[in-house]
Amino acid sequence: MRVLAFAPHNDDEVLGVGGTIAKLSTQGHEIFVCEVTSWLENQDATIELKKQAIEAHNILGVKETYFLDLPVVHLKETATHIKNKKFCEIVNEVKPEMAFIPHIGDMHVDHAETAMAAMVALRPLENPQLKQIYTYETLSETEWNLPNVVNGFIPNVWCNISDTFEKKVEAMKCFAGQLRAFPHPRSIEAINALAQLRGSTIGANYAEAFMLTREVF
Repeated sequence: MRVLAFAPHNDDEVLGVGGTIAKLSTQGHEIFVCEVTSWLENQDATIELKKQAIEAHNILGVKETYFLDLPVVHLKETATHIKNKKFCEIVNEVKPEMAFIPHIGDMHVDHAETAMAAMVALRPLENPQLKQIYTYETLSETEWNLPNVVNGFIPNVWCNISDTFEKKVEAMKCFAGQLRAFPHPRSIEAINALAQLRGSTIGANYAEAFMLTREVF
């Protein structure tokens, strides 16, 4: 099975679906990650973040990483046809059978823009091979937005990552500049706590939770 995960920023896919990526990879599935934005005004930072992303993805077992190099923070101002074209090109190349996208209710506007562009690229008529689309949660983005019915993350799918949680943590440590001290949500302790909370819901030590967006069977 070919699996594609869209990440608005470097590290979002590790926070939201890192354990699941590692699990699917160990099961023999092909994993592809699309990093949407880059710090275009700071090439040194961009090069370093890309190196960190590749290192993290090697730990998780990602087959290939794509970088769209769209402007971080300014994704909303980027012309819709430009975003959609880049997203469609990736989907047409990968032809995923399963996809993971950020939650549209996340606080950072880049997350919502990524979710919308991904859904355009993942339209069912153009992707008859696509069987599942899942939305993932991202610490400090999903839980910090204005509370309302649109922004609420209500998981209805869980993945037991007890066997791959340590790989998720190891991959996240590649992004040393993104980690913070607890009680910041982007801390190792908070990552551990959320995984344990999601795990306790299904009787597992660690889990990642998702919202099912589309399933065809």
